[in-house]
Amino acid sequence: MNNLEMAENFIRQSRVRLRYAEKALEEGEYPYVIRQSQESVELALKGVLRLVGIEPPKWHDVGPILREHVDRFPEWFRENIDEVAGISRELRREREPSMYGDEETMTPSYKLYSRRDAEKALTNARKVLELCEKLFREWYQ
Repeated sequence: MNNLEMAENFIRQSRVRLRYAEKALEEGEYPYVIRQSQESVELALKGVLRLVGIEPPKWHDVGPILREHVDRFPEWFRENIDEVAGISRELRREREPSMYGDEETMTPSYKLYSRRDAEKALTNARKVLELCEKLFREWYQ
């Protein structure tokens, strides 16, 4: 498998996570929406890193790597990197609590998140994926 195939796979997997997040929102499973939104963002961003020839790190928030290599992206994508990196950082912070809850306060995950939280996470994940898909399409036209 080459970088293009890996990038394409990451984008595809990002789309799958987004579909599951949308279904979870319909069912009121707000922590799962958060978790799947985070994974969608992580995969989409790792996909575009591969697309431009950067091996993604093994950690979950790749925003700093995007900023470090901003010159590898077209201008329109560069203009969105700060926002995308912020979304990645914000969702990364919710990765564990959305799955395990807050173990310090013994608060289960379903008590940590509201519908509004889930909708925000999903909206942000959609935005990131749309930008990454646009870059992917343009890169190989």
